[in-house]
Amino acid sequence: MDEKACAGCLLGTAIGDSLGLPYEGLSARRAARVFPGELSHHLLPGKGMVSDDTEHACFTARAMLLAGHDVDAFGRRLAASLRWWFAGLPAGIGLATLRAIVKSCVGLPPHRSGVFSAGNGPAMRSPIIGVVHGGDKTKLMEFVRRSTRLTHTDPKAFHGALAVALAAHHAATAKRVSADAYLAELEALLAKEGAAEFVALARCAAESARQQEPIAAFAEAIGSHGGVSGYMLHTVPCVLQAWFRYPDDIAGGLRAIIQAGGDTDTAGAILGGIIGARVGKAGIPQPWLQGIVEWPRGVAWIERLAQALAKGEPCPGYFVPGIPVRNLFFLAVVLLHGFRRLAPPY
Repeated sequence: MDEKACAGCLLGTAIGDSLGLPYEGLSARRAARVFPGELSHHLLPGKGMVSDDTEHACFTARAMLLAGHDVDAFGRRLAASLRWWFAGLPAGIGLATLRAIVKSCVGLPPHRSGVFSAGNGPAMRSPIIGVVHGGDKTKLMEFVRRSTRLTHTDPKAFHGALAVALAAHHAATAKRVSADAYLAELEALLAKEGAAEFVALARCAAESARQQEPIAAFAEAIGSHGGVSGYMLHTVPCVLQAWFRYPDDIAGGLRAIIQAGGDTDTAGAILGGIIGARVGKAGIPQPWLQGIVEWPRGVAWIERLAQALAKGEPCPGYFVPGIPVRNLFFLAVVLLHGFRRLAPPY
Protein backbone atom coordinates (compact mmCIF):
# COMPACT_ATOMS: atom_id res chain seq x y z
CA MET A 1 0.00 0.00 0.00
CA ASP A 2 1.27 3.48 -0.86
CA GLU A 3 2.30 5.32 2.32
CA LYS A 4 2.43 8.62 0.43
CA ALA A 5 -1.21 8.24 -0.63
CA CYS A 6 -2.37 7.19 2.85
CA ALA A 7 -0.62 10.09 4.56
CA GLY A 8 -1.66 12.59 1.92
CA CYS A 9 -5.28 11.43 2.09
CA LEU A 10 -5.60 11.74 5.88
CA LEU A 11 -3.58 14.95 6.13
CA GLY A 12 -5.46 16.44 3.18
CA THR A 13 -8.72 15.62 4.94
CA ALA A 14 -7.47 17.38 8.07
CA ILE A 15 -6.36 20.45 6.14
CA GLY A 16 -9.64 20.80 4.23
CA ASP A 17 -11.62 20.31 7.43
CA SER A 18 -9.57 22.77 9.48
CA LEU A 19 -9.50 25.50 6.83
CA GLY A 20 -13.17 25.07 5.98
CA LEU A 21 -14.56 24.97 9.51
CA PRO A 22 -14.65 28.76 10.14
CA TYR A 23 -16.48 29.29 6.80
CA GLU A 24 -19.23 26.75 7.55
CA GLY A 25 -22.71 28.09 6.90
CA LEU A 26 -21.56 31.28 5.21
CA SER A 27 -22.52 32.22 1.67
CA ALA A 28 -19.72 32.96 -0.77
CA ARG A 29 -20.48 36.69 -0.50
CA ARG A 30 -20.45 36.76 3.31
CA ALA A 31 -17.35 34.55 3.46
CA ALA A 32 -15.46 37.01 1.26
CA ARG A 33 -16.46 39.87 3.61
CA VAL A 34 -15.71 38.09 6.88
CA PHE A 35 -12.45 36.49 5.69
CA PRO A 36 -10.94 38.67 2.96
CA GLY A 37 -7.62 37.76 1.38
CA GLU A 38 -5.94 34.40 0.98
CA LEU A 39 -7.36 31.20 2.45
CA SER A 40 -5.83 30.51 5.86
CA HIS A 41 -6.68 29.27 9.34
CA HIS A 42 -9.25 31.42 11.13
CA LEU A 43 -10.82 29.35 13.91
CA LEU A 44 -8.12 30.60 16.31
CA PRO A 45 -5.81 33.53 15.51
CA GLY A 46 -3.81 32.10 12.62
CA LYS A 47 -4.47 28.55 13.79
CA GLY A 48 -7.07 25.85 13.18
CA MET A 49 -8.57 22.69 14.64
CA VAL A 50 -10.29 19.70 13.07
CA SER A 51 -13.85 18.47 13.46
CA ASP A 52 -15.74 15.21 13.04
CA ASP A 53 -14.75 15.00 9.35
CA THR A 54 -11.12 14.27 10.19
CA GLU A 55 -11.98 12.17 13.22
CA HIS A 56 -14.27 9.89 11.21
CA ALA A 57 -11.65 9.51 8.47
CA CYS A 58 -9.10 8.45 11.08
CA PHE A 59 -11.56 6.05 12.71
CA THR A 60 -12.14 4.50 9.29
CA ALA A 61 -8.40 4.11 8.74
CA ARG A 62 -8.00 2.54 12.17
CA ALA A 63 -10.91 0.13 11.58
CA MET A 64 -9.39 -1.01 8.26
CA LEU A 65 -6.00 -1.47 9.91
CA LEU A 66 -7.44 -3.63 12.69
CA ALA A 67 -9.91 -5.57 10.51
CA GLY A 68 -7.76 -6.31 7.47
CA HIS A 69 -9.93 -7.55 4.62
CA ASP A 70 -12.81 -8.70 6.86
CA VAL A 71 -15.67 -6.31 6.10
CA ASP A 72 -17.77 -7.54 9.03
CA ALA A 73 -14.91 -6.91 11.46
CA PHE A 74 -14.43 -3.51 9.82
CA GLY A 75 -18.06 -2.62 10.49
CA ARG A 76 -17.81 -3.67 14.13
CA ARG A 77 -14.55 -1.76 14.67
CA LEU A 78 -15.88 1.40 13.06
CA ALA A 79 -19.14 1.22 15.02
CA ALA A 80 -17.19 0.81 18.26
CA SER A 81 -15.03 3.83 17.42
CA LEU A 82 -18.11 5.96 16.79
CA ARG A 83 -19.64 4.90 20.11
CA TRP A 84 -16.47 5.84 21.99
CA TRP A 85 -16.29 9.09 20.01
CA PHE A 86 -19.86 9.88 21.09
CA ALA A 87 -18.94 9.17 24.71
CA GLY A 88 -16.24 11.83 24.45
CA LEU A 89 -18.91 14.55 24.01
CA PRO A 90 -17.98 15.80 20.54
CA ALA A 91 -19.42 19.06 19.25
CA GLY A 92 -21.58 19.39 16.16
CA ILE A 93 -22.81 15.86 15.44
CA GLY A 94 -25.06 15.61 12.40
CA LEU A 95 -28.62 14.52 13.22
CA ALA A 96 -28.52 11.33 11.12
CA THR A 97 -25.16 10.32 12.59
CA LEU A 98 -26.39 11.07 16.11
CA ARG A 99 -29.50 8.91 15.67
CA ALA A 100 -27.45 6.09 14.15
CA ILE A 101 -24.89 6.10 16.97
CA VAL A 102 -27.67 6.05 19.57
CA LYS A 103 -29.13 3.00 17.81
CA SER A 104 -25.68 1.41 17.86
CA CYS A 105 -25.31 2.19 21.56
CA VAL A 106 -28.50 0.27 22.38
CA GLY A 107 -27.21 -2.80 20.60
CA LEU A 108 -28.19 -2.66 16.94
CA PRO A 109 -25.50 -4.20 14.67
CA PRO A 110 -23.63 -2.05 12.11
CA HIS A 111 -25.79 -3.15 9.17
CA ARG A 112 -28.98 -2.08 11.01
CA SER A 113 -27.94 1.08 12.86
CA GLY A 114 -28.24 3.54 9.96
CA VAL A 115 -31.15 5.93 9.41
CA PHE A 116 -32.73 7.00 6.12
CA SER A 117 -30.73 10.05 5.16
CA ALA A 118 -28.67 11.28 2.20
CA GLY A 119 -26.43 13.58 4.22
CA ASN A 120 -22.79 13.79 3.24
CA GLY A 121 -21.38 12.13 6.39
CA PRO A 122 -20.39 8.83 4.71
CA ALA A 123 -18.43 10.71 2.04
CA MET A 124 -15.96 12.06 4.60
CA ARG A 125 -15.06 8.47 5.54
CA SER A 126 -14.66 7.34 1.93
CA PRO A 127 -11.39 8.75 0.54
CA ILE A 128 -9.18 6.56 2.70
CA ILE A 129 -11.29 3.50 1.79
CA GLY A 130 -10.61 4.25 -1.88
CA VAL A 131 -6.88 4.51 -1.24
CA VAL A 132 -6.82 1.16 0.57
CA HIS A 133 -9.33 -0.93 -1.42
CA GLY A 134 -9.69 0.87 -4.75
CA GLY A 135 -7.71 -1.79 -6.60
CA ASP A 136 -10.32 -4.45 -5.76
CA LYS A 137 -13.70 -3.11 -6.82
CA THR A 138 -15.64 -5.81 -4.99
CA LYS A 139 -13.89 -4.98 -1.73
CA LEU A 140 -14.26 -1.28 -2.44
CA MET A 141 -18.01 -1.53 -2.76
CA GLU A 142 -18.33 -3.79 0.29
CA PHE A 143 -16.33 -1.51 2.57
CA VAL A 144 -17.98 1.69 1.33
CA ARG A 145 -21.42 0.14 1.69
CA ARG A 146 -20.70 -1.03 5.24
CA SER A 147 -19.25 2.34 6.24
CA THR A 148 -22.24 4.13 4.72
CA ARG A 149 -25.01 1.95 6.13
CA LEU A 150 -23.55 2.30 9.60
CA THR A 151 -25.12 5.78 9.68
CA HIS A 152 -27.05 6.44 6.42
CA THR A 153 -29.35 4.06 4.52
CA ASP A 154 -30.61 6.25 1.66
CA PRO A 155 -29.08 4.74 -1.54
CA LYS A 156 -27.98 8.24 -2.57
CA ALA A 157 -25.62 8.27 0.41
CA PHE A 158 -23.92 5.13 -0.91
CA HIS A 159 -23.74 6.50 -4.46
CA GLY A 160 -21.93 9.63 -3.31
CA ALA A 161 -19.64 7.82 -0.89
CA LEU A 162 -18.61 5.31 -3.57
CA ALA A 163 -17.94 8.14 -6.03
CA VAL A 164 -15.61 9.78 -3.51
CA ALA A 165 -13.76 6.53 -2.77
CA LEU A 166 -13.28 5.85 -6.48
CA ALA A 167 -12.03 9.42 -6.99
CA ALA A 168 -9.41 8.95 -4.26
CA HIS A 169 -8.27 5.72 -5.89
CA HIS A 170 -7.94 7.41 -9.28
CA ALA A 171 -6.14 10.35 -7.69
CA ALA A 172 -3.64 8.04 -5.99
CA THR A 173 -2.93 5.73 -8.94
CA ALA A 174 -3.61 7.41 -12.31
CA LYS A 175 -0.68 8.92 -14.20
CA ARG A 176 -3.03 11.68 -15.31
CA VAL A 177 -6.48 12.30 -13.86
CA SER A 178 -9.07 11.87 -16.62
CA ALA A 179 -12.66 12.85 -15.93
CA ASP A 180 -13.84 10.65 -18.80
CA ALA A 181 -12.00 7.56 -17.52
CA TYR A 182 -13.26 8.15 -13.99
CA LEU A 183 -16.87 8.66 -15.09
CA ALA A 184 -16.83 5.52 -17.22
CA GLU A 185 -15.68 3.42 -14.26
CA LEU A 186 -18.12 5.11 -11.89
CA GLU A 187 -21.01 4.45 -14.22
CA ALA A 188 -20.01 0.80 -14.53
CA LEU A 189 -19.83 0.38 -10.74
CA LEU A 190 -23.21 2.04 -10.23
CA ALA A 191 -24.95 0.39 -13.19
CA LYS A 192 -27.07 -1.86 -10.96
CA GLU A 193 -27.51 0.60 -8.08
CA GLY A 194 -30.28 2.83 -9.48
CA ALA A 195 -27.91 5.79 -9.54
CA ALA A 196 -28.88 7.47 -12.82
CA GLU A 197 -29.52 10.80 -11.09
CA PHE A 198 -26.15 10.82 -9.41
CA VAL A 199 -24.26 9.75 -12.54
CA ALA A 200 -25.95 12.56 -14.49
CA LEU A 201 -24.84 15.07 -11.86
CA ALA A 202 -21.28 13.73 -11.99
CA ARG A 203 -21.27 14.24 -15.75
CA CYS A 204 -22.59 17.78 -15.24
CA ALA A 205 -19.68 18.36 -12.87
CA ALA A 206 -17.21 17.29 -15.55
CA GLU A 207 -18.77 19.60 -18.11
CA SER A 208 -18.81 22.47 -15.62
CA ALA A 209 -15.12 21.87 -14.88
CA ARG A 210 -14.28 21.93 -18.59
CA GLN A 211 -15.95 25.33 -18.79
CA GLN A 212 -13.99 26.54 -15.71
CA GLU A 213 -17.27 27.49 -14.03
CA PRO A 214 -16.95 28.81 -10.44
CA ILE A 215 -18.11 26.26 -7.90
CA ALA A 216 -20.67 28.64 -6.40
CA ALA A 217 -22.28 28.99 -9.83
CA PHE A 218 -22.26 25.22 -10.39
CA ALA A 219 -23.76 24.64 -6.95
CA GLU A 220 -26.53 27.10 -7.72
CA ALA A 221 -27.18 25.39 -11.07
CA ILE A 222 -27.76 21.99 -9.41
CA GLY A 223 -30.08 23.44 -6.76
CA SER A 224 -27.62 24.05 -3.94
CA HIS A 225 -28.34 27.63 -2.92
CA GLY A 226 -26.07 29.66 -0.68
CA GLY A 227 -23.05 27.47 -1.30
CA VAL A 228 -22.38 23.73 -1.21
CA SER A 229 -25.06 22.10 0.95
CA GLY A 230 -24.70 18.98 3.09
CA TYR A 231 -26.96 16.94 0.81
CA MET A 232 -24.96 14.15 -0.85
CA LEU A 233 -26.21 15.03 -4.35
CA HIS A 234 -24.97 18.58 -3.84
CA THR A 235 -21.74 18.01 -1.94
CA VAL A 236 -20.16 15.28 -4.03
CA PRO A 237 -20.86 16.75 -7.50
CA CYS A 238 -19.30 20.03 -6.31
CA VAL A 239 -16.30 18.15 -4.91
CA LEU A 240 -15.90 16.29 -8.20
CA GLN A 241 -16.09 19.55 -10.15
CA ALA A 242 -13.29 21.00 -8.02
CA TRP A 243 -11.22 17.80 -8.34
CA PHE A 244 -11.56 17.77 -12.13
CA ARG A 245 -10.36 21.39 -12.21
CA TYR A 246 -7.53 21.04 -9.67
CA PRO A 247 -6.39 17.38 -9.74
CA ASP A 248 -2.80 18.20 -8.71
CA ASP A 249 -3.34 21.46 -6.81
CA ILE A 250 -4.74 20.96 -3.32
CA ALA A 251 -4.36 24.64 -2.46
CA GLY A 252 -6.28 25.79 -5.53
CA GLY A 253 -8.98 23.20 -5.07
CA LEU A 254 -9.54 24.01 -1.40
CA ARG A 255 -9.66 27.74 -2.07
CA ALA A 256 -12.30 27.20 -4.75
CA ILE A 257 -14.61 24.95 -2.75
CA ILE A 258 -14.27 26.60 0.67
CA GLN A 259 -14.75 30.12 -0.65
CA ALA A 260 -17.93 28.91 -2.39
CA GLY A 261 -19.55 28.72 1.07
CA GLY A 262 -22.02 26.28 2.59
CA ASP A 263 -20.94 23.07 4.33
CA THR A 264 -17.32 24.07 3.88
CA ASP A 265 -15.57 21.86 6.43
CA THR A 266 -17.01 18.62 5.05
CA ALA A 267 -16.67 19.64 1.39
CA GLY A 268 -13.10 20.76 2.09
CA ALA A 269 -12.29 17.57 3.98
CA ILE A 270 -13.59 15.33 1.18
CA LEU A 271 -11.76 17.24 -1.55
CA GLY A 272 -8.61 17.45 0.56
CA GLY A 273 -8.67 13.68 1.04
CA ILE A 274 -8.98 13.07 -2.70
CA ILE A 275 -6.29 15.48 -3.90
CA GLY A 276 -4.10 14.70 -0.88
CA ALA A 277 -4.03 11.04 -1.94
CA ARG A 278 -2.33 12.22 -5.13
CA VAL A 279 0.06 14.89 -3.92
CA GLY A 280 1.03 13.40 -0.54
CA LYS A 281 2.21 15.38 2.44
CA ALA A 282 4.82 17.16 0.31
CA GLY A 283 2.09 18.64 -1.89
CA ILE A 284 0.24 20.25 1.04
CA PRO A 285 1.34 23.78 1.98
CA GLN A 286 3.41 23.31 5.13
CA PRO A 287 2.11 26.47 6.87
CA TRP A 288 -1.36 24.98 6.66
CA LEU A 289 -0.22 21.75 8.31
CA GLN A 290 1.78 23.60 10.94
CA GLY A 291 -1.25 25.77 11.69
CA ILE A 292 -3.33 22.86 13.00
CA VAL A 293 -3.25 22.81 16.80
CA GLU A 294 -4.64 19.49 17.99
CA TRP A 295 -4.15 17.20 20.96
CA PRO A 296 -4.08 14.29 21.63
CA ARG A 297 -4.77 13.28 17.98
CA GLY A 298 -2.61 15.85 16.23
CA VAL A 299 -0.90 15.96 12.85
CA ALA A 300 1.99 13.76 14.02
CA TRP A 301 -0.47 11.10 15.24
CA ILE A 302 -2.35 11.21 11.93
CA GLU A 303 0.95 10.62 10.10
CA ARG A 304 1.76 7.65 12.33
CA LEU A 305 -1.71 6.21 11.70
CA ALA A 306 -1.20 6.53 7.94
CA GLN A 307 2.19 4.84 8.18
CA ALA A 308 0.74 2.00 10.25
CA LEU A 309 -2.10 1.53 7.76
CA ALA A 310 0.29 1.44 4.80
CA LYS A 311 2.76 -0.95 6.42
CA GLY A 312 0.40 -3.08 8.50
CA GLU A 313 2.04 -1.95 11.74
CA PRO A 314 0.36 -1.71 15.16
CA CYS A 315 -2.14 1.10 15.49
CA PRO A 316 -0.63 4.14 17.26
CA GLY A 317 -2.13 5.07 20.59
CA TYR A 318 -2.92 8.43 22.15
CA PHE A 319 -3.90 9.85 25.54
CA VAL A 320 -7.58 8.84 25.58
CA PRO A 321 -8.52 10.75 28.79
CA GLY A 322 -7.52 13.95 27.01
CA ILE A 323 -10.33 13.66 24.48
CA PRO A 324 -13.18 15.11 26.64
CA VAL A 325 -10.89 17.97 27.69
CA ARG A 326 -10.04 18.69 24.07
CA ASN A 327 -13.71 18.51 23.06
CA LEU A 328 -14.79 20.99 25.73
CA PHE A 329 -12.10 23.41 24.58
CA PHE A 330 -13.15 22.90 20.96
CA LEU A 331 -16.80 23.56 21.85
CA ALA A 332 -15.85 26.82 23.59
CA VAL A 333 -13.80 27.92 20.57
CA VAL A 334 -16.64 27.12 18.16
CA LEU A 335 -19.17 29.01 20.30
CA LEU A 336 -16.91 32.07 20.53
CA HIS A 337 -16.34 31.93 16.80
CA GLY A 338 -20.08 31.69 16.24
CA PHE A 339 -20.69 34.83 18.31
CA ARG A 340 -17.96 36.62 16.38
CA ARG A 341 -19.77 35.86 13.12
CA LEU A 342 -22.88 37.63 14.37
CA ALA A 343 -20.98 40.90 14.14
CA PRO A 344 -20.20 42.94 10.98
CA PRO A 345 -19.19 42.90 8.21
CA TYR A 346 -22.38 41.48 6.72
